[in-house]
Amino acid sequence: MSMRELTLAALAVAALAGCTMTPPSPPSAGQRYGIGRIATAEEIRGWDIDARPDGSGLPPGSGTVAQGREIYQQRCAACHGANGSGGIAPALVGGAGSLATAKPNRTVGSFWPYATTVFDYVYRSMPWDKPQSLSANEVYAVTAHLLNANKLIADDAVMNAKSLAAVQMPNRAGFIGVRNKETIISGPRCMKDC
Repeated sequence: MSMRELTLAALAVAALAGCTMTPPSPPSAGQRYGIGRIATAEEIRGWDIDARPDGSGLPPGSGTVAQGREIYQQRCAACHGANGSGGIAPALVGGAGSLATAKPNRTVGSFWPYATTVFDYVYRSMPWDKPQSLSANEVYAVTAHLLNANKLIADDAVMNAKSLAAVQMPNRAGFIGVRNKETIISGPRCMKDC
């Protein structure tokens, strides 16, 4: 007998016996499931590491382009390529002016709207095999290297919470966003057959 036939037979027996096969109700509001526990304030602080476009949430620290170049070669190049492209992972360097073409190259320098978003992503998610293993100083340095490799900051730039938030990315206006509680929309909206 197949699984489907067994299920139908069980339902038929239950119907004949006058039984109902109603699944248990989920707990009501305020009722607990009885598993897990409430996270402590310290545990929540450990996950509260997001950096917002205006720089709020960025941790203390700093890093230089030269420091970042060295860290990148040690921790990032195996996946992203020695020069930020050509590896097994997405390219991080190049792509300037390619977004409006048939083959856009979405890199840090061409696509990302905020330098703080680069920091945030690297801080939380990289390197791929050991996320969150880089210190804030190392992430500032790697971010500085990537911005420099994309010709967005000078060779002698030092990135920290203030300087990183001040970097103007080329595609900053390429996204829908909110500034001063006013919706900012760039480009025509698609209203039909999108």
